[in-house]
Amino acid sequence: MTCPIDRPVPSTAGILERMRRLSSAEEFFEVLGVRFDRERLAVCRLHVLKRMGEMLAGDDLEDLPDSVAAARARSMLERAYREFAGASPLEKRLFKVLKDRDPSRPVEPPRRPFVALGDALRPIDGR
Repeated sequence: MTCPIDRPVPSTAGILERMRRLSSAEEFFEVLGVRFDRERLAVCRLHVLKRMGEMLAGDDLEDLPDSVAAARARSMLERAYREFAGASPLEKRLFKVLKDRDPSRPVEPPRRPFVALGDALRPIDGR
């Protein structure tokens, strides 16, 4: 199912402050007027918002007119969504836990602690 919103940002007044109060991915898409597939977004919502956040961090929107800030934020959200709409979040490895795990390297089994028998039988006071 596709969201029917596909038009200019509905209301740009105070857009940055309004965006700070949003809590769900769907709210960002609705406020910025970006079309999305709910099923696809359910799979990659955190990745899309994190990528958008990275893009926003690299672009100071604070001193821009609301209409320009809204247009840039919308563009960033669209780019982030497109990035994950065609790929698995596992392929992109956006989060640290995924970056640290190299799929080409086998997982090493955890090492078992080793205590020599002589050390285990030694008296606690070291004698």
